[in-house]
Formats: sequence, structure tokens, C-alpha cells
Amino acid sequence: MIRPFLLLALAFLPLPALCSSFAGSSAGTSAGASSNASSSSSGDDKVVLEAREDAATFIASAGAIRGAWLEAALRHLRERDAAARDASDMALARKILVL
Repeated sequence: MIRPFLLLALAFLPLPALCSSFAGSSAGTSAGASSNASSSSSGDDKVVLEAREDAATFIASAGAIRGAWLEAALRHLRERDAAARDASDMALARKILVL
């Protein structure tokens, strides 16, 4: 009785830990892509990286769904990058997904 429960628990417990560590890392980004986001510290880049899911939702909904992380990242990019000030929200959301 305990063995199936233990196996089930072991199967599902590591998944959230792996997902959170992947999301918090720079895995999947190249050194060049992260330096293009801005010349600021890694703490600022975290705002942009955490907006990736919101950016994907924004793009998939053709701009109808705007998440809080995306709004923060758009504001961050426009404050730090002169070219981003003139870019559309859709273009910046696509840029966020590339990072």
C-alpha cells in the first residue's frame, strides 16, 4: 500500500522543482540574446525573462490578453532602450520570446 503511494509521490514531487529551477535560470538563452535585452543587471533581465509566458499568450491572442508580467517587461524595455520606445507591443512581445 505504501509503495504505490511513494512511487506516485516521487513521480510528481520533482516536477515543480525542475520547472521552477529551469524558469529561473538562463537556460535556453544565448549570451548574445541576453546582452541585447539591455545592458542592465541580471535582476532587471529577470523581469523580461519572466514575461515570456505572458508574451506568448499576448501573441497567441493577437494582443487581446495582456498579463502583468508582460506589462512590466514592456515598461522595462522602453525605459532602458530607445529603439524599444518606438516599437509596437507585438514586436516587443516577439523579442521577449526570442530571449
